[in-house]
Amino acid sequence: MRHLLVLLNARAGTLLDRDAEEVRSLVEQALEGAGRTVEVHLLGGKNLVRAIRESGRGDHDTVIVGGGDGSVSLAARSLEGTGKTLGILPLGTLNLLARDLGMPTDIEAALAALDAAQPRAIDLAALNGRPFHTISGMGFFSQMARARETARQWKLWRFLAVAIAAIYALRRSGRFDLDVTVDGTEHRFSAFAALLSVNRFSGPGWRRGRLDEGVLELHVAEDRGALALLKAGADMVTDSWRGNPGIVSLTGRHIVLRRPNRNRVWVSTDGELGRENVPLDYRIMPGALKVLVPPAPDESDSE
Repeated sequence: MRHLLVLLNARAGTLLDRDAEEVRSLVEQALEGAGRTVEVHLLGGKNLVRAIRESGRGDHDTVIVGGGDGSVSLAARSLEGTGKTLGILPLGTLNLLARDLGMPTDIEAALAALDAAQPRAIDLAALNGRPFHTISGMGFFSQMARARETARQWKLWRFLAVAIAAIYALRRSGRFDLDVTVDGTEHRFSAFAALLSVNRFSGPGWRRGRLDEGVLELHVAEDRGALALLKAGADMVTDSWRGNPGIVSLTGRHIVLRRPNRNRVWVSTDGELGRENVPLDYRIMPGALKVLVPPAPDESDSE
């Protein structure tokens, strides 16, 4: 980590109430030193998108992106295969990859973590040839996962958060037939949702214990009636979904999803909703991206 290019989303909520020059100075002071040079840009809209897309070129060896999951996903696509390292300054709402990496959400703490971080190769996955870093899915399951995080941010009582998240997700979901091929083996479901993760949710809650397992995991919420669906939603919020018989999980390296009589479907991938061509072809990309990983808490304490 010698030449750092830092691209900050000037419109991120974390930065809106702070002076731009103050933020720039804060980043430079935190990351300079030890022979490093730091180039900081505060950008918004199309300028930020353009800068991230072009970040795979240039003399810098590390690109730090300050923004949400959309900006991080674009950066992962832009840097994959370039040999450059991605650092994440989590300024978004969910911060999926940043949280799995152990990045703090407080900007000062996150900068300190990046200063001490080391590069490590992690897996990506590709949906119809386009890389992404954490999750992709359709229907109730993906809606419920997003509603769960929103409800938690409201700091409501847990049972109220469960109810609100489930109602929110049900309003946006419906039953559908789903044909699945996992490494050549076929399965058929009547489902309310399908959510695919890059590596397994083996950590607490909706967290991945490892980012380099080299596998995909598909989670299907089957159609077992409204009450069973609500129970599945509640189990997702309370982190007990692994034991729910209405949620089937399949693991493989190449997973294909088909919706009979459908040529295109709405899919949410790393927080971005878009129309995708069917079949949905998912493939694991082992060790495809280098990222900055902060030291574990016990490692920091021992220094």
